[in-house]
This record gives sequence, structure tokens and C-alpha cells, in this order.
Amino acid sequence: MTKPAIHPDMQILAKARAPAGMFDSSIEGQRAAWDYYAKGMYRAPPADMKVADHSVGGEGGSIAVRVYRPADAPAAGAPAVLYMHGGGFMKGDLDSSETVAWGFADQVGAVVVSVDYRLTPENPYPAAVDDCWASLLWMHENTSALGIDPAKIGVAGDSAGGNLGAVMCLKARDKGGPSIACAALIYPGTGLDQDYPSYIQFADGQGLSTAATRGYRDMYLPDDPHTQDPYARPVLAKDLSGLPPHWVHSAESDPIRDDGREYAARLAQAGITVTYREAKGMVHGFMRARFDGAAARAEYDLICKFLRENLV
Repeated sequence: MTKPAIHPDMQILAKARAPAGMFDSSIEGQRAAWDYYAKGMYRAPPADMKVADHSVGGEGGSIAVRVYRPADAPAAGAPAVLYMHGGGFMKGDLDSSETVAWGFADQVGAVVVSVDYRLTPENPYPAAVDDCWASLLWMHENTSALGIDPAKIGVAGDSAGGNLGAVMCLKARDKGGPSIACAALIYPGTGLDQDYPSYIQFADGQGLSTAATRGYRDMYLPDDPHTQDPYARPVLAKDLSGLPPHWVHSAESDPIRDDGREYAARLAQAGITVTYREAKGMVHGFMRARFDGAAARAEYDLICKFLRENLV
């Protein structure tokens, strides 16, 4: 099958990743390469945005979260977003994901809470789920202190964070709350079996390979990588009814493209309001190219538009 042409904006990502070859393939080396890549594409939050770090109590100990409040957000009753970063569940932190997080706050006009969930292989499933869930509960329990509206809290996540965003919606439904107003899942890994076409067509994808996705899966689910647990693999949930409106955004040239396609299709079959978008010619991680690429910026703007329309 002929592969689609890679969009020129994706060269921004390729150039930023190029020096990663100086790091080895160990866990520490992969994390260092990711941090180096993120720092190379870093942009600081707007000067008038309030940024504060907090600590959330969780089953596994203290969880660091970073709260972004845009200057135009009201002091009380502001919309809010729980943001979960990507990185294959084994890399990434509050710093490496900051440009995505503050961008949502800036463009949506919402208070964004970014979660520094525990990583694999030191902390396999369900550690990340537990930390994100504890952070969601913390937001609902501290709406007054945070100045947010409990009826206007959405979730957003990219890659592994997209998986966690989907799981937060399932768990909130199953537990009878907290209320989630909407969900934006960007190039999410929803736990699809890896024999779908995108895993084959883009096995050597720019920025993410099929082999890498298997490695991440095996670290996240070391005891049972083929588990049927929907909180680990939300695409396998037998019941997707009762969920909030979803935005599912895949990259066309991405081995996990079909994770997004399939999850969006199953949401639609369950009667959920869902918009599926595929960024043509783009690769995994395209949001990071938005500062220098007009087309990547347009894709990011659409995510923000969905969140704004469902929260503000």
C-alpha cells in the first residue's frame, strides 16, 4: 500500500528529534532523549498566565500537578481541563508537556491541571490511571479553591494521555461521577490489537514505530499485555454508552492511527456525540509543530475550538 506524503510541517519534528541519536536505548536514555526533544521545542507560557504547582494525595503517594490559569479566566466558575501527557506511559513530565498544557489554557480560556502521573516500568498499570483519577477527584473536591465550575470540567490527553482520558470518562461513568463535560483524545493509543492496517503500513513511522508501541504496551501491562480490562484498553469496553461528547484526533501517518479511528467508530455506534478528525500527512506528535507550522497550528486550533465550545 502506498504511503501518504508526509506534510512539510512534520520536518519541524524530524529536525528536533535528530539529536536524539546521541542517547542510548535504555529507559534513562529514552527519557533523556525525550526531554532533549521537548526542550528544543519549548515555548514559555504567556507572561500574564498564572502557573502554580500543587501536590495531590494518591494511593501511591504524592502526585505533582501544575495548574495554568489564563489572565482572562474568571476568578470563580471558570471552565477547566484535566490534561494527561503522552510518552508511552514511560516518559514525559510536567515540563516536557508544558507547551501543550498552557496552550489549551490560553486558547480555551480554561484552567488546566496537568498531571505528573507515575511512569512505567517502575510503576505499571494501574498506577497512571490511579494518579489521573486522584487528580480528577482533587479538582472536583477543590472547585472553590481552584475557582472552577464542577459542571465544566473536560479531559484532554495525547498518545498515552489519550488512553488515560478515555479511561477517566469510563471510570467516571461507572463510579457515578465526577462529571466530565467533554473529552479530547489526540492521537490516542486506545489498546487496539496491533494487527490493524496502520500498525503494518506505518510500522516504521516517523516519531513512533510499531515496535516501540509494543515495548510501551509490555511495560505498561507486564503481567498481561493482552488483557481485556477496559481501564487498560478502553477500545475493548463492551459498553460505551453514557459518555460525554468526544473529539478524537489521529495523525494519518501513525502506527496507532487506527486506535483513534476504531474508538471513534465504537463511540458513534454507542450513540455518543463524537467528532473524528485525521490530520492528513501528519505524524504522531504533530501538536508540537504548531509554533512554526501553519497546518499543525490549524489542527491544534480545532482541538481548542472543540474544548471551548463544550466548556465555555
